[in-house]
Amino acid sequence: MVYFTLMCVMITATGVHGKRWLPSLPVENGCYQASPEVDIFRVEGEAVILYFPIFMRTLELRDIAPPPAQYVISRNNGTEQTAYEDKGRVQQHGGELWLLPARLSDSGKYTCTYRNETFCVTGSITLHMYESYSADVKALTYPWSAKVGENVEFHCPALDRFNKTGRPIEWHKDFNSAPLQPGRATLTIPAVKLSHAGVYTCRLTVLINNLQYKVSRAYLLHVEGSDPAVTTSVPVVTKPSGAGQPSSSTLSTVSIMKPPVIVSPIDGTIFESSHGSGLELFCQVVTECQLADSTAVTWLVNGQSVESSYLDRRALQGGRRVTRVSGRCQIEVRFIISAITEEDEKTEMKCVTQNTGGKQEVVTMLRLEDTTFTWLVVGVVTASCFLMVVCVFLYVLFKPKSKKKMDYILARQSSTFSV
Repeated sequence: MVYFTLMCVMITATGVHGKRWLPSLPVENGCYQASPEVDIFRVEGEAVILYFPIFMRTLELRDIAPPPAQYVISRNNGTEQTAYEDKGRVQQHGGELWLLPARLSDSGKYTCTYRNETFCVTGSITLHMYESYSADVKALTYPWSAKVGENVEFHCPALDRFNKTGRPIEWHKDFNSAPLQPGRATLTIPAVKLSHAGVYTCRLTVLINNLQYKVSRAYLLHVEGSDPAVTTSVPVVTKPSGAGQPSSSTLSTVSIMKPPVIVSPIDGTIFESSHGSGLELFCQVVTECQLADSTAVTWLVNGQSVESSYLDRRALQGGRRVTRVSGRCQIEVRFIISAITEEDEKTEMKCVTQNTGGKQEVVTMLRLEDTTFTWLVVGVVTASCFLMVVCVFLYVLFKPKSKKKMDYILARQSSTFSV
């Protein structure tokens, strides 16, 4: 009875609170499948470190029981899987894969698996390798928008897993060899102008296993001025009305490009999530298809870029996806927070979009979910299970004996007649 009661408590608590039970994750070949990581876009010849933040957070939240196991990272080329060791050009170190340096042939889908006698979880990440930034600027760069007159500051992003050599970071514009502001980790552009638009690349040398490797990141800066207008002249023939009057005149029609529209999320939306759980947000923008490529969509955390905010180590801004919807184009940018903490209470999440037609932004807020009601439900269900067990026990204990059976036994014991 006690065992049954404990099982009721465990099933109820884990099912409501979501600590050990994994109902939301799909299962394939006996392994839970964590959500895919954000795709990685890198340049050949540089050091690349692949890691799995969403996968690792899934392991932390599920409180995996012993015995422990090792991480196995493999690459699936469509026909077979290749596992890696801790030496050579491609090295596995725990839950990370080091490409020293990366090649074009390294493009593909990589999986990381954690398996022991009682548990199995698998995560995946897709790596896209390019010859250079000029090969596909839109995929390899971080989009950044600014208006004429604003101050712009660039920090070289996504470098936390590299050991710097002490050499200064070099900034380059539009793939020119001459560096800008040599020796400065931050690139500052005061009072930005339209001519400042372009690709800004930061390059540095990192140290891995006492060997030096090159690493670089790039921003694609869009600079917008006042809303442009398109004017066309249409001649209109008129009758002369007297001396000095023109025989024709010109009408000018002005059409203003429509700004992009954020259709999701709605301004003022509050996203609630329980402590320790992950959160995935989507910003969906609708604009004219001819402006889709130049339309920037960015998530900001308390008015700062994700890389400059306190969420840098726990959050990722995913790549953009463009689809055609009813004659217009919809741009979707994903934002992932691996785990929500008390620090995130009332954090302002802002989606900003901008192109030559204008700018729009939507402000949302994070909030921790109140678990009082959750545990109240746990208590009620637990008490119900306990009362049910007590009722069953009392019924079995005090169940009356069958009268018919007693009469039959007495009759046989007292019977003395014969046929």
